[in-house]
Amino acid sequence: VYIIKVSWSNGATEVIYRRYSKFFDLQMQMLDKFPMEGGQKDPKQRIIPFLPGKILFRRSHIRDVAVKRLIPIDEYCKALIQLPPYISQCEEVLQFFETRPDDLTPPKE
Repeated sequence: VYIIKVSWSNGATEVIYRRYSKFFDLQMQMLDKFPMEGGQKDPKQRIIPFLPGKILFRRSHIRDVAVKRLIPIDEYCKALIQLPPYISQCEEVLQFFETRPDDLTPPKE
């Protein structure tokens, strides 16, 4: 689980908790919704940032993989919000970064 500090344009800040699988789900939604910007027709046209795919690993490697993903997730979030407003402010992105009920009771670990 990754801890993300979200700063909204109105000055509000919130802390949310997201699993890598949720980032991956968002990525798939973005590529489906914006195929041109995702580079599906022409890879040179891609503006949606890359997110490393899911990795299968043994339980003993979970922390190592999670730590290695910190920088790519940070870069992904920063690149995503720098995209044109029709992408960066689309419903899927806004919903992803909104506080959810389970964010109010963060994971213990």
